[in-house]
Amino acid sequence: MPSSPREVVPGIWHWRSYHEGIRQDVSSCYLPEVRVAIDPKLPEDGIDWLAERGGVADVLLSCRHHYRDAGELVEAFGATVHGPRSGLHEFTHGEPVRGYDPGDELPGGVVAREVDAISPDETALHLPAHRAVLFADGVVQWEPGGPLAFVPDFLMGDDPEDVKAGLAAAFERLLELDFDHVLLAHGEPVVGDGKERLRAFVAG
Repeated sequence: MPSSPREVVPGIWHWRSYHEGIRQDVSSCYLPEVRVAIDPKLPEDGIDWLAERGGVADVLLSCRHHYRDAGELVEAFGATVHGPRSGLHEFTHGEPVRGYDPGDELPGGVVAREVDAISPDETALHLPAHRAVLFADGVVQWEPGGPLAFVPDFLMGDDPEDVKAGLAAAFERLLELDFDHVLLAHGEPVVGDGKERLRAFVAG
């Protein structure tokens, strides 16, 4: 169910909103100190909630499918939207998205990390200042407090097992980063033991 924004770790606010296009809740994050929104769907109180906390200067997309309500933040605050360069072909209606590449440092000190496997633009966003990593679609958590999981096989193309192997290899590389928390575009944050939970998920 949709939820009100809450500060899940210092400096990171999280909420869930209903996404009409996929008919399920999705997660969004906001970093007020740097005025960055990640994979944004508007919270219950809409633009006003963000405006009261300084607005949004930059929007970060973890993959091309997560534009969501970014256009409203561009209109309201003049925000700059940043998305994976390999996914820019998706934006055919004049959406103002600036491309980034794996390894780039994005606004707010966020670093783009390549995942690929499930789609060429699948990206993990490393938030070193917050000791967190955010994942797009490669790993989800269907129930709060439940296990980490892959999306269903029918969303993984012709060879789901190959995709899963590629994702597991990418996650193993990401485990070399310094972080404690796992943020998910589809699911509740895993706070404190996120790295250990991800390591266990990769190990199977």
